[in-house]
Amino acid sequence: MHEPVCATLTAAGIEAHIRAYFDACNSGDAERIAAYFEPDGVHYFPPGMYEGPFRGALTIGKRWQAAVETLGSYWTVDHVIVDPATRRAAIEWSHFKRRKHVLLRGDEWYRYSERGLIQDIRAYYASPQDASLERLELGGWDYAGLGYPLKAPPQG
Repeated sequence: MHEPVCATLTAAGIEAHIRAYFDACNSGDAERIAAYFEPDGVHYFPPGMYEGPFRGALTIGKRWQAAVETLGSYWTVDHVIVDPATRRAAIEWSHFKRRKHVLLRGDEWYRYSERGLIQDIRAYYASPQDASLERLELGGWDYAGLGYPLKAPPQG
């Protein structure tokens, strides 16, 4: 297993860590990818994608390794915003599935541990809304427990 790759918890350090993580993803090396995460790290996705969240650093690495091997996946970091005081970042990315000639765009929110490793990623995809769903949220994300609003205020 690769040694953990910890970020310096500054704006520049977190951005460099995210860009290096994407380089690791593009390498298709599962252990190299996993080194950017806390061992219990989680990658969340919209409902119905990938059978739910990827849980565990090595699971995340293996899933992206499979995408590189089967789809010819290649990812780019297009824009980055970092808030070092809260150990968070948001990025926009592009995912080229070269074997399928597909381009997928989206954004992600990153939370970092005190050690400078990725604790979790919440991925959001630029795609049409599923009209059959009433709640378009990330599967497995604890919105209630983390204080997110669950209802809209009444119309005035």
